[in-house]
Amino acid sequence: MVVPAEEGLLTASAPRILVATAVPAERDAVAGVFPGQVQETPRPGVTLHQVPGGCYDLLAAGVGPALAAASTAAALTATALDGRPYGLVISAGIAGGFLPAAPVGSLVLADEITAADLGAETPDGFLPVTALGFGTATHRPPPALVRRSATAIGARTGAVLTVSTVTGTAERAADLRERHPTALAEAMEGFGVAEAAAAHGVPVLELRAVSNPVGPRDRAAWRIGEALTALTEGFGKLAPVLESWNPHDQ
Repeated sequence: MVVPAEEGLLTASAPRILVATAVPAERDAVAGVFPGQVQETPRPGVTLHQVPGGCYDLLAAGVGPALAAASTAAALTATALDGRPYGLVISAGIAGGFLPAAPVGSLVLADEITAADLGAETPDGFLPVTALGFGTATHRPPPALVRRSATAIGARTGAVLTVSTVTGTAERAADLRERHPTALAEAMEGFGVAEAAAAHGVPVLELRAVSNPVGPRDRAAWRIGEALTALTEGFGKLAPVLESWNPHDQ
């Protein structure tokens, strides 16, 4: 059930929130939580969809970590220059789930957002970028907010992997799970969104609704419509948690 407007909208004291999805269908699934017409607001490099009430901005940031990072950074910079910075960024959308831990239709909240294929292949196996002495490979959302949010929406919590190439074989799926035992889902944007948020010192969440299993690509097994519906319902239940969240308590 979608939370009614009077229960789901943030209070004036709560942080402004940017919700970054990959594609418009995911953005619109989140917008379905809120009554009224969202307002398109062009900003340099991006178009924001502002939810009535001024607390949420929605962004179809694009597919893949690079475009997601660039679009999210543009939105963060534009609003900061306007004097109305965001207090929280959420990467949201559908994803592949690692069976049996995250079946189709389930919701996953990331307790870590990890770039699973950022690094180097070696004769001894994969080395993450951190092992090469560069940057970071993982961002961690605020633990207390993850716990409260997961309880409220009935989500599983674990690692959500960001990949530039979607997994299409059982062998790669097994390899990812071996390297990331807590992984529940695989998507393409979360790490890019998290990198942009971290550059601005803004906390990040990642919420995913599972549309298909990670592994061999079987389009007949995809349940995109069901996952988008689950995303709408999950975000509706998430809103009251965000309403009462104080980032200074982290």
